[in-house]
Amino acid sequence: MDERTSKQIRLAKRPVGMPSHENFEWTESQLNEPESGEVLLKALYISVDPYMRGRMNDQKSYVEPYAVGEVISGGVIAEVVTSNSTEYQVGDLVIGNLGWATYQTASEESLRKIDPQQAPVTAHLGVLGMPGITAYFGLLDIGKPEPGETVVVSGAAGAVGTVVGQIAKIAGARIVGIAGSDEKLAYLKDELGFDVTVNYKSESFKQQLKEACKDGVDVYYDNVGGEVSDAVLRLINKGARIPICGQISLYNLEKPDLGIRVQPNLLINSALMKGFIVSDYGAYFEDAVKDLAKWLQEGKLSYRETVVEGFDNIPDAFLGLFTGENIGKYIVKIAEPSQ
Repeated sequence: MDERTSKQIRLAKRPVGMPSHENFEWTESQLNEPESGEVLLKALYISVDPYMRGRMNDQKSYVEPYAVGEVISGGVIAEVVTSNSTEYQVGDLVIGNLGWATYQTASEESLRKIDPQQAPVTAHLGVLGMPGITAYFGLLDIGKPEPGETVVVSGAAGAVGTVVGQIAKIAGARIVGIAGSDEKLAYLKDELGFDVTVNYKSESFKQQLKEACKDGVDVYYDNVGGEVSDAVLRLINKGARIPICGQISLYNLEKPDLGIRVQPNLLINSALMKGFIVSDYGAYFEDAVKDLAKWLQEGKLSYRETVVEGFDNIPDAFLGLFTGENIGKYIVKIAEPSQ
């Protein structure tokens, strides 16, 4: 295929409940030469992330919804193949919020150059990218873990949760990870150093969680919401801090979810629950990446990726997020770099 002919995946229609292949449309289009300040990019790796599900709905959120017929967008690592920019040269590797497309043009200000010597390039979609930065600020700015405190992480085997647990460990806290398979629990405990792991699919989940948190919960990093979070919130200590990062258990519900009334728990425990969006900390991203890269190089952080190959498999990978297919960051490999 000529590099100026691009395959794209668009939002065909808005999903009701769990998305399916009917919500995606594969198209092709011809690309023009990049104008001044633009580059032509070849996609190498595309990220799939839970927040994208919310953008498929036509409702107010922290980011504009995808328009029906629009190319779906998210984190993409790409190679510059043609440049009309003074900032980027052919062969540079870049990252940006880009479309699900094999080739596309982008403005130079929408991109950030990647140093392949700093870490494997895909790390910039995970531990050194949005998930890692999200874990960093949510835990350290809102959760503020102290040595010896108990930190509980739901969705602990995902791209954000794995980093949260490891940063909490660096801070000297005791880490309880909640995930949904024996493989994930073993990974958290044996490879990442979580102190205790609990399977939320177990019939005795609530009892296991209570035993894992005998001294209560000081920090709860909430990635999932729903009944899992209800169970954790019943165990919070006085002065607990609860960063709300995601609510993946609720994203595909067709009716509003009903749960506990959380206000009494927060009130009697003088607890803080705060939602946040990683872009709130945009001015400080470089500080986070600097610390994360340092911990990675020192061996204090490790990560795992679930990689699917093939552009046409992007929707399958996206749907797999909601059935727990991945451990760590879920990435789709599109192409090899030219060099």
